[in-house]
Amino acid sequence: MALAMLQSAAETVVVGLLTAVTADYDRISIHGVRREILHAQGQSIGLPIIESALRVGGDNAEYDRAWGACIESARQQCGSFDAVAYGDLFLEDVRAFREDQAKRLGYVPTFPLWGSNTSLLAKQCIDAGFEAYLSCVDTTQAPGTLAGRRFDGSLLADLPDGVDPCGERGEFHTCVVAGPPFRTRIAVTPGERVLRDGRFHYCDFTLDG
Repeated sequence: MALAMLQSAAETVVVGLLTAVTADYDRISIHGVRREILHAQGQSIGLPIIESALRVGGDNAEYDRAWGACIESARQQCGSFDAVAYGDLFLEDVRAFREDQAKRLGYVPTFPLWGSNTSLLAKQCIDAGFEAYLSCVDTTQAPGTLAGRRFDGSLLADLPDGVDPCGERGEFHTCVVAGPPFRTRIAVTPGERVLRDGRFHYCDFTLDG
């Protein structure tokens, strides 16, 4: 949604996509989505993917160093840029952390979705044609059985009271395979479901073919 909003703004040119990847697992950090799907997303969107490589068990200082290296790599691959956009919605402490990083690393942090009503935003996401599936569910906040389900009106109706409909507090994370920024839909198949750390229920998606 943040990318679609940025791309619709005449004054904004998006030159690349940044994300954190856990190298030990070859997957997007926390989301658990395979890197091959990440790369397919970049190809369909038509933008380069720049990865911030993390290791299992790394602390905040290590994350900070990895993000700094990612920003430098982005400058080498994409040229100079003024801002980095985030999809954050309302967590003030997360925003403050990103703003502090941005000062030290020399760019402007922007938050195109900040302050959005998440109930409305979730419905707007579905109505806009985004196709997404829950790849990870924090079972301390929501039922693990939601892992693998499509993010649609039926899912929203099944969310327990107190669960943010956009998963902003980490209740769940998604794998997006289609929507306005995508040139072609990414065909994926849900596979093994597994509980890790006694808390996070993952659904493993693989590329079809």
